[in-house]
Amino acid sequence: MKPSAFEYHRPETLEEALTVLAELDGDGKVLAGGQSLVPMLNMRLAAPAHLVDINRLSELARIDVTPDAVTVGAIARHAEVEHSADAERVLPLLRQALSHVAHPTIRNRGTTVGSIVHADPAGEMPSVLALLGGSVQLASVSGSRAVPVDDFFLAPLESATRPGEVATSVTFPIPPPHTGTAWLEVSRRHGDYAMCGLGALVTLDEDLRISAARATYVSMGPTPVTVDFTELVGGRSYDAADWAAAARLVGSVVEPEEDIHATAEYRRHLAGVLTGRALKAAAAHAVARTEVAA
Repeated sequence: MKPSAFEYHRPETLEEALTVLAELDGDGKVLAGGQSLVPMLNMRLAAPAHLVDINRLSELARIDVTPDAVTVGAIARHAEVEHSADAERVLPLLRQALSHVAHPTIRNRGTTVGSIVHADPAGEMPSVLALLGGSVQLASVSGSRAVPVDDFFLAPLESATRPGEVATSVTFPIPPPHTGTAWLEVSRRHGDYAMCGLGALVTLDEDLRISAARATYVSMGPTPVTVDFTELVGGRSYDAADWAAAARLVGSVVEPEEDIHATAEYRRHLAGVLTGRALKAAAAHAVARTEVAA
């Protein structure tokens, strides 16, 4: 199919883009990488009267790494974030998860911010933002605001972004020292949406005892689902934690839906199996990073 007719806008500055969006009074869509939006246009699942292409806004192409966070601009491509050595050094989870996002060709064009604004519960990057407790920066002619991730994802494909706003960047906080991460998922083919996937994070104290453990899941609910295991395994040595208990716990709290790819019960089974493996891998990653830093 072909998309419905639309008027194309290509502003040169963020100020111009915000002005155009304000004049459209909610009847425009922002185009960045287009890897989600263009298929929706072609299938006429979306039919905006105007497209505002922000790809000339070079100030939104940034990847900033500070001691506290990695901030990714709105037109930074997945591949640029995935292969950023500075980002990988402080936040390995970004590369761990991005290697599972579709295929390299799509990662060369798709944007990390765009995938988060798309708010697909089967997408990897919304769950990464949820696991790290990040935020989304939004701008409009009325000003700017930062929305915490807990308030950002409202429903499948629905975020807190308002008409007339542009998501200019997302901020991924850097976890405390002695933190390890892992990303695991199962899909029918590599690059397909996962039947179940998760990111895991484990933080150790100076004695290599667990001080925090949590995981965030994709394809297990209408928005990213985060489960905190700290109460269950906290205070134990990393190599004596009962990861099997964590696996059993998650099976009782997630509520996946059935579709043509998997039954709800199979997804719940996958969540349990992957949880034990991912938390154990994240703990081992934390130990390795601690030894390197010593």
